[in-house]
Amino acid sequence: MSEITQKDFTKTSDYEWEIPADFRSDMRVPVRVFASKALLQDAFKDKSIEQAVNASTLPGLVEAVMVMPDMHQGYGFPIGGVAATDPETGVVSPGGIGYDINCGVRLLASRITLEEAEPFIHNLASAVNHYCPSGVGVGGRRKLSSSQLAEACIKGASWAKNDLYTEPEDLQRTEDEGCLAGADPAKVSQRALDRGKSQLGTLGGGNHFIEVDLVVEIFDQAAARAMGLYVGELAVQIHTGSRGFGHQICTDYVRRLQGAVVKYGIKLPDKQLVCAPIASEEGQDYLAAMRCGANFAFLNRQLLTNNIRQAFEVELAGKVDNWHLTQVYDIAHNIGKFERHFVQGEKMLVCVHRKGATRAFGPGSEGLPPEYNEIGQPVLVPGSMGTGSWVLTGTHTSMQRSFGSSCHGAGRVMSRSEAKRSVWGETLLKQLEQDGITVHAGSLPGLAEEAPQAYKDVDRVVESVVGSGIAKKVALLRPLIVIKG
Repeated sequence: MSEITQKDFTKTSDYEWEIPADFRSDMRVPVRVFASKALLQDAFKDKSIEQAVNASTLPGLVEAVMVMPDMHQGYGFPIGGVAATDPETGVVSPGGIGYDINCGVRLLASRITLEEAEPFIHNLASAVNHYCPSGVGVGGRRKLSSSQLAEACIKGASWAKNDLYTEPEDLQRTEDEGCLAGADPAKVSQRALDRGKSQLGTLGGGNHFIEVDLVVEIFDQAAARAMGLYVGELAVQIHTGSRGFGHQICTDYVRRLQGAVVKYGIKLPDKQLVCAPIASEEGQDYLAAMRCGANFAFLNRQLLTNNIRQAFEVELAGKVDNWHLTQVYDIAHNIGKFERHFVQGEKMLVCVHRKGATRAFGPGSEGLPPEYNEIGQPVLVPGSMGTGSWVLTGTHTSMQRSFGSSCHGAGRVMSRSEAKRSVWGETLLKQLEQDGITVHAGSLPGLAEEAPQAYKDVDRVVESVVGSGIAKKVALLRPLIVIKG
């Protein structure tokens, strides 16, 4: 395969580029990239563009394979990739969804001012860290039986609706109300179930985090009011997914679907694109298992929300006017779902793969809670640790150009091993504390892996999605407390 360069792209706008489907004989659809020229040039430092071209060869693709500006190399598909396939003629690919099934972000808002909270910040950080177990392989406060876990896989976030700290609007303000229909625990291996029993309500390690943030700037007053975000007040972000449960599901089906590729005569330029026809037994089994992982992750973030609310009550009740946390939204960025989108002017059902990409439905889209119908769906874009995070909304353009999708974060530019070689954890910790950020981390090497310099500039990433019209700025957040495994 010849090397891909910027000359192979057609410029659609300052923030949109395309490789035509005739670039390579095995491509079925074009590759569409949403990025500034500078971020596009950065993408040639790894194989993310090559991976997107390889992904464009899968059977049954419609419209284009799309890549967001936070793109970087992943397993098979680039992280930041979006692809949609026809349910009748297309395939489903675990690599297009990701190992951490339904890794996602939840945002909570408060009416707590920084002035009120400042005397209690360190105690609050300790309380959140105490109530929210974190770290690779760590267990949660609840240990589920096999039957309880199976029920949780089917019900998703609603499994916790009788919990003391679950609010009615939590489900309404969660993508798909926190539950994908069609989950079947019988399609999940015993190994995955064993790993999942103890991990609900846990944060995990790696790039997962809990942040207590300060709203520092508002760009769309009407949208911010609808979300309950106000300058000078606290908000909370939760970034985690399906833990070892989802990872094992993906591992199991990557292995199983290798046989399906041979069985159905699917030719792949990269074996990491392993897939199965959606209509096949293998494809249906993977989707049923993947939905279990997705529902587990929705519930995991719900239980963490409940734990954080408990921490806020313990530390702030009676000390601030209103310690309550309300949910803004919860979104997935590693998921496969059946949605209706316009393809060449005709609305059709497609299987949308989002891997490191966030759903970004525009105003009036089906499935939005009434309070967001006019502004569009909240889109949550965390920055790297120690930098700002963005709250955006989806647009009509995102529905037309990107299957209602946008970016999911800053995107790595440095591997974890490279970050550990380049950054001294103790130095980073001191720098963050000097910047006014209280940090609880499981280890200093783990902290170094997630150093800000290991990621792209999130402001430049957001500039690209806003410039291309697939998202709109609402608010900018700055971290006060960071909890990492």
